[in-house]
Amino acid sequence: MKPHRLTLTNSLVLGYGLHRHLDLFLDPRPASREELEMYHDPKYLNLLEVKTRAAVEPPATSPLSRRREGGTVSHLQRKSAGDWNITNSNPFEQAIFTEDCPVFGGMNDFFCQYTGASLAGARSLVSGQSDIAINWSGGLHHAKKAEPSGFCYVNDIVLAILEMLRYHPRVLYIDIDIHHGDGVEQAFYHSNRVFTVSLHKYNGSFFPGTGKLEDIGSGQGKYFCANIPLEDGIDDAAYLSIFREVIGDIITMFKPSSIVLQCGADSLGCDKLGCFNLSIKAHGDCVRFIKNFNLPLLILGGGGYTIDNVARCWTYETAVLTGTDIPDQLPRGPYYSYFAPDYKLHKVWDKKWDNENEAPRLRNMVANIRSKLRYLHGAPSVVMGEEGFPVNLKEWLEQEEKRIRDGEEIEEEGDDEYMKDVRKEDRHFGKGQFFQDDNDNRGEVTGEKDPDVEVRDGDGRRRARGGARRGAGVVEEDEGEGAELQAAEQLHQALAILML
Repeated sequence: MKPHRLTLTNSLVLGYGLHRHLDLFLDPRPASREELEMYHDPKYLNLLEVKTRAAVEPPATSPLSRRREGGTVSHLQRKSAGDWNITNSNPFEQAIFTEDCPVFGGMNDFFCQYTGASLAGARSLVSGQSDIAINWSGGLHHAKKAEPSGFCYVNDIVLAILEMLRYHPRVLYIDIDIHHGDGVEQAFYHSNRVFTVSLHKYNGSFFPGTGKLEDIGSGQGKYFCANIPLEDGIDDAAYLSIFREVIGDIITMFKPSSIVLQCGADSLGCDKLGCFNLSIKAHGDCVRFIKNFNLPLLILGGGGYTIDNVARCWTYETAVLTGTDIPDQLPRGPYYSYFAPDYKLHKVWDKKWDNENEAPRLRNMVANIRSKLRYLHGAPSVVMGEEGFPVNLKEWLEQEEKRIRDGEEIEEEGDDEYMKDVRKEDRHFGKGQFFQDDNDNRGEVTGEKDPDVEVRDGDGRRRARGGARRGAGVVEEDEGEGAELQAAEQLHQALAILML
């Protein structure tokens, strides 16, 4: 991750004058500890704080520490934890703080800052203050509840979606980073209020190694997750075709109240860690397509490791979101030299990967995803409280936490656990009416009375349980109507045979 790409992006946005079309929040409030705990484990957050202090405070045996104790303040720059060679005695810490997720000075402040910006964007959307909110420093989609991953320590996306769910019944999350959005998918894998979609490279070994086509959610969240695994070298035409078809159908079926779009720029051609052939224009066309649905939209950054191309891409997408036409010639500024030798917004890639995505496979993949959308049965309904909060949000969060803590496995659809005490209602019959083979219809024909149960119709007249059916009328105690009852029963049996 290279934070300097944000400086280049800001330079181009200011150079093109795009800031005049934006309501700027230059210094959003950092996320509080309480807000981080809406998703992340408190013990994990404690560990991040401890590691941050260790990264900026030298060990007691260091020369710098001894100078401080003697009252001398050193002019030397503070070193990182790696420079002091601080070792982790805890095996868990050794496992989670790797080369992809190192400890560095001020990291906890950095996490709170970019997360606070994403939360500010979410609050701006749900309050109606903005139609579109942008945070290019956010979009760190790999972070888990109690573990960093892929240089993502705090998952600002999950926290922003949870904030939006307080007011919006359904949120659609779309990820166009070349890496699978595993952290966000995992957080909402059992929820039917968040639909997660990820277009990414997948071959089983490419980081993070998840995101198969068959991963579709579980429990209540089954079919509310879509993964589009791609091979190397996909081009603009194929990518945009899949994106428009799949996303268009999902929005039609799911009917989201708002959308979160993660715009990782490592899916561009010539990225240091990427292997697609997408142009900046095609990447921006994905953003344009989502914008045209006119739903509250939170735009976040993500991956991207060729920093000049990342700045080009996010500047162009800022122009798309503001509806501004900008020239291809880049404006001059303090970082103009970074964009040599062409100094153009839409850079032409000097090399391309071979396209290994066969058209029949892509068509089959789209058909597979479309077939699963039929199981959604329309958008799920959510009961909202008086202040706009879903009435069961707290219970849902507690259930998710318990599920993760206890390692509970969600039963597959059709399992016996879900079938217990479930009775399918027949809209033709009233509740409490049973068929004659239910062993609960004494007195239907013989007139035998159930000593414990007396069943009455809506008008107060008594009838035998199960005796009244469509067209059968009401069974009176008069024996003269026994023939009518018998004829009705014979008709009912004949209809049952025809149904079989």
